[in-house]
Amino acid sequence: MLTNAFPKSDFQQSVSPVHRRTALFASRAEKGGDGCFQRFSGMLWQVSWLALSWVLLAGTAAAAPVIEHWSLANGARAYFVHSPTLPMVQIKAVFDAGSARDPRDKHGLACLTNTMLKEGAGALSADDIADRLDSVGAQLHSGCGRDMSSFDLRSLSGARALRPALEVFAEFLAKPSFPGDGLERERKRALLALQHDAQSPGAIVRKAFHRAIYGDHPYAHDPRGNETGLTTLDRVDLVRHHRRYYVGANAVLALVGDISLRRARAIARQLLGGLAAGVPPAPLPPVAQLAKSRLRTVAFPSSQTHIRVGQPGIRYDDPDYFALYVGNYILGGGGMVSRLYDEVRAQRGLAYSTYSYFTPLRRKGPFTIGLQTKRSQRRQVLKLVETTLGRFLMFGPNAAELRAAQKHLTGGFPLRIDSNRDIARYLAIIGFYELPLTYLDDFIPKVEGVTIEQVREAFRRRVHPRKLATVIVGEQG
Repeated sequence: MLTNAFPKSDFQQSVSPVHRRTALFASRAEKGGDGCFQRFSGMLWQVSWLALSWVLLAGTAAAAPVIEHWSLANGARAYFVHSPTLPMVQIKAVFDAGSARDPRDKHGLACLTNTMLKEGAGALSADDIADRLDSVGAQLHSGCGRDMSSFDLRSLSGARALRPALEVFAEFLAKPSFPGDGLERERKRALLALQHDAQSPGAIVRKAFHRAIYGDHPYAHDPRGNETGLTTLDRVDLVRHHRRYYVGANAVLALVGDISLRRARAIARQLLGGLAAGVPPAPLPPVAQLAKSRLRTVAFPSSQTHIRVGQPGIRYDDPDYFALYVGNYILGGGGMVSRLYDEVRAQRGLAYSTYSYFTPLRRKGPFTIGLQTKRSQRRQVLKLVETTLGRFLMFGPNAAELRAAQKHLTGGFPLRIDSNRDIARYLAIIGFYELPLTYLDDFIPKVEGVTIEQVREAFRRRVHPRKLATVIVGEQG
């Protein structure tokens, strides 16, 4: 994501609620589990300080991790970084099986399938899965967004802990049982989440904004689905979705930790080698730009008016990616040092929060400006947003703003790849979106190379002020 926390992409866009048993064994592991994590808590603290000291000393000269890459016989692609600092392994498996692959009449299928994988596999029940991982201090999390379905495993690298964790992981990726009682429980949980969203102005404006900018495109509907889809789908739908999309040709595996390349290759074969080869799904349809501006208002009895302004933005492989990334930091991604914050909040006090970001996806993800304000001030705020954006498109940033943005983004980058989990996330992004293996090495030079003219021209190409969708949620009048 072209925010100033840097791209979390689809992992952040819509992460399915963590399974109750996952939360159980994750929390147990953090508290010590069988004692494994307690033994390493002091070491983790020391390494964190060492990493911070290293970043402060090395600055932007820090080298990115060396990435190994290979493909399995069934088409699955694996990416590996050797990281021996701690006796830990972080593994992330991602599939092109997000909500954009939902059937039109069964929205919510992809993310419910993602959740249901942990409800049982082969002869293992959900409790068996949780107990076996808990017994070795392993942690398992899942996520589901518009582009992808993902699973994260964190374990000690020693064979005694890693072997059983891998056995469980491989089993539920390849042989989920989708038990009926688990399906009904998770269906109810998903429907309750929808009811909660219906009472949240933030969720309402987010969903309405995607519908406004995407129309009939698969990105328009929320990954959690809707009541119609969730109530009509059945176990057969889950089995079909898994059989179609959880295949080698559709899989990317990221491995980071204290294991050798040879061991990493063996783990990749164990986890994904047993999947059917399958075929990649058809490419998603292109995202059409809006023909003209759109205004959507949703009445809601909230004290604050929630506003989203934006349009379809960019893909991950967009040549303007870095110019937009740096430019957005200056426009609205840099918090209290951004143009939007200064104009709307700092100088005039018209909004409680204001920001902007790009969310690159496989097809054009959204460019979003968001804010909250009083109902009586929303016209004034929208006019100010229009003026600030127009001025930025006309003149771009000034030299001081550009230098400050580049210094912040490059100086903070090493901290964004200072953990195995962070590196695994980047490896998954590189693999899933087919980015260059030099992506992490190129990041700092490309940010430093952005010019004022490049920012201005990139925003002019990608942001069209007369074709913006505006969604307003709050009391009307």
